[in-house]
Amino acid sequence: MAAIDDLKNLLSLDVRQLETLAEILQKEKSCLSGSDTKVLETLTQEKNAVLGEIRERAKQKIRTLVAMGFRPDSGDPSRFIRSAGLNDLYALWQEADTKLRECHILNENNGRIINHLQKRLTRLTDIFRGASGQQKLYGAKGQQTTVSSRTVLASA
Repeated sequence: MAAIDDLKNLLSLDVRQLETLAEILQKEKSCLSGSDTKVLETLTQEKNAVLGEIRERAKQKIRTLVAMGFRPDSGDPSRFIRSAGLNDLYALWQEADTKLRECHILNENNGRIINHLQKRLTRLTDIFRGASGQQKLYGAKGQQTTVSSRTVLASA
């Protein structure tokens, strides 16, 4: 029963920290729209610290599950918990999983904002360099590259 209590404690910590991470990601989104780089840097450090703690707890959870009889190659831990009849633990696992998915969505949205800002900066840089009227091609990684009369596309 000690392993079950340990896992409950780890999952409760996860839920609280994932809520904190969601708040950080919301603040990050606000900073990205306002271009507040000093606050953004602080938020990034906070986010990395929280993520590091969550990763460490993930290792602890796996060790605890293995001690309870879970085999990592047997599939999803939630199935193991549910099949063991640990309904309280399963509900807590599901709550943590839901919070994690919410954070993932928030992080993807922030990534799209950053991608948009990078494209906008690239376009502005092209305008300053006087390359805005030139044709663009997509490279192997999906990045736009400017094609000018000096750019060699192929040689014989």
